[in-house]
Amino acid sequence: MKTIVLALASILSAGTEIAAQDVGLNELTIATPHHDQDMQMAVMFPAVGQHQTMFAENAAFYGTPVFRDAVPVPGRHPVVLLSHGWGGNYARMAWLSAGLASKGAIVVAVNHPSSTTFDLDFDTAFNHWTRAEDMSAALDYVLQDPIFAPIIDETRIYATGLSYGGWTALSLAGVQGNRDGFFDYCKAAGPGSQFCAELTAEGVDITAIDQDRYEASYRDPRISGVAAIDPGLTWDLAPQDVQDVTVPLLLVGLGEGTHRLNATDTSAMGSNFEALVPQASVKTIAPATHFTALGLCKPAGEALLIEEQDDPVCTDPVGTDRTQVLDTIIDALADHFELN
Repeated sequence: MKTIVLALASILSAGTEIAAQDVGLNELTIATPHHDQDMQMAVMFPAVGQHQTMFAENAAFYGTPVFRDAVPVPGRHPVVLLSHGWGGNYARMAWLSAGLASKGAIVVAVNHPSSTTFDLDFDTAFNHWTRAEDMSAALDYVLQDPIFAPIIDETRIYATGLSYGGWTALSLAGVQGNRDGFFDYCKAAGPGSQFCAELTAEGVDITAIDQDRYEASYRDPRISGVAAIDPGLTWDLAPQDVQDVTVPLLLVGLGEGTHRLNATDTSAMGSNFEALVPQASVKTIAPATHFTALGLCKPAGEALLIEEQDDPVCTDPVGTDRTQVLDTIIDALADHFELN
C-alpha cells in the first residue's frame, strides 16, 4: 500500500538538514471515507537506518536527510500530527517533521485532499472540517499499524500546522469557526489581501459554505496539546468558539509590523484571537515572514522563484536568518510538547 511520492516532493517541496537522531520516513496511501479519494501520508520517526537519502530537495530548496525502510527506535514515543497550509503539501514541511522526529516524536503528516498542491479544489477547499477529519483518520491508522502502534505513547498525542494547517490543529483542540467572520474579513480587506483577492477571482462564495458544518466542533479528545504556526481563519471568533479548548496551546507568529501576514495575525493588530485564549503561550519570531516557515532556500532560490513568477517564499526581511527561524520553531514546539 506504500506509494512513492518523492517525484512530487522534489518538484514542490522544501526542507532543511537536521543533525540529531536519525530520521526514518515511510510514505503510504490510506483510505479516507469522508473523501471520494485516498490520501497520501508520510510518517517520520526516530530511526536506525543504513541507507540515507535526501527528501524534498529541488533547485530552490535544500532537502532533508532521511532513512527509508528504517527500523524505529524502540520505546514509547509521542505522536505529532502535522497539517500543511493552503495549496501546500507534507513535503514542504519536511524540515519540521524531521526536526521533531529527531527529538523523539513520531510525526504524521498528510496531503489534504482538495487543498494540497496538485489537488486544490476551490469548490471544496474551504470545507475545513475535512482537514480535521483527515488528521483524525491518519491518527487512527498509525494507532493500528503493526510497525508504529507498539511504540506510540497514546497519552502524548499532539497537533501542529502552518497557516490553514494551523487552523486545522486548533480545530483538533476544539476551536470552532465563524463562517461569516471570515467573509467579513475578506470583504473589509478587499484587494489588500492577496488570498481574498484570489478567492474572489476564483468565484468562491464563502456564504455558500455549509454554515452548520463550518461552525461545528471537530475536537479530537485524543489530542493533548496543540501548537499553531501563523494560523488562519481566526477572525471574529467569540468566547463560545473556544469554550471546549482544554489542552495547552502555543501560538507562533512570524514577523512583525508590515512583515506580518494580516490574514494569519492572531495579535491585537490582527484577529485578536490571542485575547480569547489568554492561557495560550505566544511566541513571535522576527525578522521573518509567513513564507519563512516553508523551508531553507538555496542561494539561487529567491531569483529562481522571481523568474518563475512564483510566490516570494524565499524572500525574507533584511536581517532574517532563516536557519535560525526554523530551528527556533522546532525548539519552541519541542519545548511545548516536552520532547526529548
